[in-house]
Amino acid sequence: MGETGKKKNVHAGHRQRLKEQFLRDGLEHMEPHVVLELLLFYAIPQGNVNPLAHRLLERFGNLYGVCNAPFEELLAVEGVGHNTAVLLQMMLPLCRELQRQNSQDGERIINTEMAVQHLRPLFFGRKEEVVALLLLDSRGCRLYAGVLCVGSVRTVPVYIRDVVRLIIQYGADTAILAHNHPSGSAIPSQGDIKATEDVYRALDAIDCRFSDHLILAGENYVSLSSAGLMEIVTGQENPMQHSGLTAETEFVY
Repeated sequence: MGETGKKKNVHAGHRQRLKEQFLRDGLEHMEPHVVLELLLFYAIPQGNVNPLAHRLLERFGNLYGVCNAPFEELLAVEGVGHNTAVLLQMMLPLCRELQRQNSQDGERIINTEMAVQHLRPLFFGRKEEVVALLLLDSRGCRLYAGVLCVGSVRTVPVYIRDVVRLIIQYGADTAILAHNHPSGSAIPSQGDIKATEDVYRALDAIDCRFSDHLILAGENYVSLSSAGLMEIVTGQENPMQHSGLTAETEFVY
């Protein structure tokens, strides 16, 4: 057997051993480069992907960094082709979708923590601002939870007509709006308060209760309802003059 044939057999045996290890023990006890190798097998059918796994981790820091890296930056790494970059780009959206589907319809959402739990998967791994909507029936059970629109790092367009359309489509009794601050601060901006006021007025006109606007930043979040700011947008105070608000992020209409 030639040298090339020996290398192919060695790599084939290594791949099979890693697959069997995963099936036996799961990913919990695997080193990050080994987990990445296992993933790369399905984009690169032959050869030793261990050096590539190490290059990716050195470039992007950890598995999350690799899967969260821009497509063009992945392609700039030696050994990464189009199929590999596409596979890595799929990982975070796939995780978001799995988490979203794991939130069971029919469960009553009775507090802010439960609402955040249902909405947080929609923001997992996002580098841009995203607006999401949670709709409940009269019993507080989930009818809909999904992303309305995706923007940039600092702004996101939200179209009230889309909110109203979904509320009518699902016959919702209650709506909860949520968006993220990729900057890491969950403090509401003046634009956030103004947007909340506009949505409140639109939903009041169609007899749907707008119960909260959640702002998520990493593991932290702010509930405008819990903070007393939902009372402000109903007209008890001027929302644009509330102390402590910043102009960090604004909605675009």
